[in-house]
Amino acid sequence: MSTQFKVCSCNRSMPLDAAAGAKLGEALGTGALPVASELCRRELGSYLQPLQGGDDVVVACTQERALFTELAQQKQAVATIRFVNIRETGGWGADAKQALPKMAALLAVAALPDPEPVPVVGYESGGHVLIVGPAARTLPWARRLASQLDVSVLLTDGRSDEILQDRSFPIFSGHKVRIGGWLGAFKVSWQQANPIDLETCTRCNACVDACPEQAIDLTYQIDLDKCKSHRDCVKACGPIGAIDFMREATDRSGEFDLIFDLSEAPTIALHQPPQGYFAPGADPTRQLNDVLKLTQLVGEFEKPKFFSYKDSLCVHSRNEKIGCNACIEVCSAAAVSHHGNHVTVNPHLCVGCGACTTVCPSGALTYAYPRAPDLGLRLKTLLSTYAKAGGTQAALLFHSKEQGADLIGRLGRMVARGGKGVPARVIPVDLQHTASTGIDLWLSAVAYGAANVAVLLTDEEAPQYVAALTQQMQVAQAILTGLGYAGTHLQLIRATTPVQLESALHGLQPAQAPVARAVFNVAAEKRTTLDFVLEHLLDCAPHQPEEIALPAGALYGTVSVNKATCTLCMSCVGACPASALMDNPASPQLRFLEKNCVQCGLCEKTCPESAITLTPRLLLTDVAKQARVLNEAQPHHCIRCNKPFGTLQMIDNMLAKLAAHSAFSGNLDRIRMCADCRVIDMMENKNETLITPSISELKRQR
Repeated sequence: MSTQFKVCSCNRSMPLDAAAGAKLGEALGTGALPVASELCRRELGSYLQPLQGGDDVVVACTQERALFTELAQQKQAVATIRFVNIRETGGWGADAKQALPKMAALLAVAALPDPEPVPVVGYESGGHVLIVGPAARTLPWARRLASQLDVSVLLTDGRSDEILQDRSFPIFSGHKVRIGGWLGAFKVSWQQANPIDLETCTRCNACVDACPEQAIDLTYQIDLDKCKSHRDCVKACGPIGAIDFMREATDRSGEFDLIFDLSEAPTIALHQPPQGYFAPGADPTRQLNDVLKLTQLVGEFEKPKFFSYKDSLCVHSRNEKIGCNACIEVCSAAAVSHHGNHVTVNPHLCVGCGACTTVCPSGALTYAYPRAPDLGLRLKTLLSTYAKAGGTQAALLFHSKEQGADLIGRLGRMVARGGKGVPARVIPVDLQHTASTGIDLWLSAVAYGAANVAVLLTDEEAPQYVAALTQQMQVAQAILTGLGYAGTHLQLIRATTPVQLESALHGLQPAQAPVARAVFNVAAEKRTTLDFVLEHLLDCAPHQPEEIALPAGALYGTVSVNKATCTLCMSCVGACPASALMDNPASPQLRFLEKNCVQCGLCEKTCPESAITLTPRLLLTDVAKQARVLNEAQPHHCIRCNKPFGTLQMIDNMLAKLAAHSAFSGNLDRIRMCADCRVIDMMENKNETLITPSISELKRQR
């Protein structure tokens, strides 16, 4: 199946003509592309004609996407239609005449087949909303929403001029509110703090009339600062029993589909709260915007499952020792949690930022929307087409599909007022979230020929995301600098206005790229991709160092062992989840395969003698791929059968520690025996009541 490209100069506002169409077609391998000037108006027929065919259609216009889509539906088009923006991304700009290579690259990527679909996560909401907050905010909104949603109210402060009238919706009161869950499955708990239970109260006003301090208003809550404990209200309430100053059972709970939190401070204080939770506080504009969203969240919904987790690669924990905790610490939605020796990601809480996959050193967590190989194919296609069309010193700009794309669009439209627009060599790459890419994809882009890789940060990223991206970029840049590639290849761009973005993009200085573009494809596993990347970058490197020092937090490094204190107990070998530390069945040796080490720190934390130290670095010689001995010792031989077991140092340490112990002092020779001979010796001395522990038990007692 081929692809037909529909390119338009947008009423001749872009430098696109027949000659440009020929160059684009040459780069795309399609032959000269016809260039329209009014594709959405006078030349609409050239768009409609291919829709009934079997070819895919790429329309180089997003301005009129709605029109083109509607026309395709009317024609019952069988063709797959994709849209790409070449106008604001470069066709409108101070150097638009040099932007043809970028346009070709964007068109080529738009023509790529859709990735394989990913699993989805489902939500089901019946529209049962809990409105939380003071009465002055919650009750007016509750009355407005009661006709559209199934409303309940939780008053955290009942004192106001509001009046509770008929029972059109349930009303509770309480404090110490706790909210957990997600759209369609929120669980809320609170404590009944006021003596009046609003669910039992009949609003008869008997307590209001009876209170001598006027401590009860028409929200039917008692102001305990005014109350003098006359208990006249209790008598007035009588058998209704809504007022109880001595209430012991104060815990309350409920399940809801949606939460509208009007408290001063959000009850869920997360940068990325769960789907279905809205906390506009006292801001009336935000309240109105959130109400509009609330009313649309009734029914069944789906979202992609953004991540894939392979627990066999996880280096989070072993034997109740925590090693790598990066994914848990970086998640701004509290979707990642500790679960035994591994982690659990709640797909309903996951918002698709991908930061956990970016910081994961082993590749146990990978991003799935898109998958790494799919995004890698986009990058490879972009950069190869750009180069084929004559482009040089390409700079990739990763940005979010929402705020980032909007900011780039605003920058492009500023050209009409004298702005420079997006530079010709800067190629935008849209992402679900800017935190979803890391060192493997950035360095792959450099290997494919990019002179710069920039990530656009607006005001939507959590602070921990920015910190994680900064750390990852420091590691990646250290590798490139260590290999002798000149310049700054990786950069975070912080901008919230078109002027800021324009200044940053035009200030990017091209860094040195490899002399040859890589041909490998990005793999599903991060470290496999990095193996390909590092091999290519080293082959083309201006310098050929044996090792590169890396900053803290790097995913490569070495392990050092203090031979004076290491007893070769092999605890570190049992703890290592990456098979970087190994023993030798034939000899007391601790061996290390640096290529496998992810610097999780489990060996360091597990070592009972604190004999292990981690050092981040990238070893580029074949030594990294070969097991090397970190420590070895002379084996101890059984004093009965002469079979080797343990080490001399380990046995000597045990003897020194147990010699003064009354339970062992009379049987120290058994510690010098192998397990078989120890049993034989005990059987020969049946009258002894003492049973000597095994070597493994002795290790634990140290």
